[in-house]
Amino acid sequence: MLEILYRDEHLIAINKPSGLLVHKSYYAGEADTYAIQELRDQIGQYVYPAHRLDRKTSGVLLFTLDKDSLRVMNDQFATRKVEKKYLVIVRGWTKEEETIDYDLINEDEIQQNAITYYHRLQTSEIDLAFGKHQTSRYCLVEAIPETGRMHQLRKHFKHILHPILGCRPYGCNKQNKLWLETFNMKKMMLHAHQLIFDHPVTNERITLNAKVNEEFKRVGDILNLDLSSYS
Repeated sequence: MLEILYRDEHLIAINKPSGLLVHKSYYAGEADTYAIQELRDQIGQYVYPAHRLDRKTSGVLLFTLDKDSLRVMNDQFATRKVEKKYLVIVRGWTKEEETIDYDLINEDEIQQNAITYYHRLQTSEIDLAFGKHQTSRYCLVEAIPETGRMHQLRKHFKHILHPILGCRPYGCNKQNKLWLETFNMKKMMLHAHQLIFDHPVTNERITLNAKVNEEFKRVGDILNLDLSSYS
């Protein structure tokens, strides 16, 4: 059963598990199940995805229950009136805060402006040898993308040389292999923890929060990160 975070007669939101595709996609490939079908079967009603999350990304995923609400929400996302906040565990210690303004090439080979703001929440250094170093450093950041490009956060953190832990193909393959062999970690540490928007009918400002999954918490424990505010 999918965890439902919010529901009224116009909207429904879930905490999407990592590894679940939102719907069929040429770029993501095939799957046995999709969030749109799972949710439809669970509530016995057709749903319309208002936005997307990568297959490997967990967290707040919003659907509408009618096409009029969908049009309003599509407009809010397109005009950047929706605030999306992500929790990310990355390799190394980032700056305390930074705005990444770095254009990305989309799947049609078109260059698009892409902007991400982030701020560092916590740092960690553990006794895990890597290369010439006897310890390994990581940090927890909150990322707020101003634009919504495909794989934007994954590509932007790679660009600043702080790849997301567990990310493929934009992460550090050597680090991912180390974590797989040492801690049996197979998931990406990227979680959409908060979504803020105006209700399409009432105009009420809505804030939805999604708790991190068990694997994110497990990795947080390994890194001695305090995730109590997000779990």
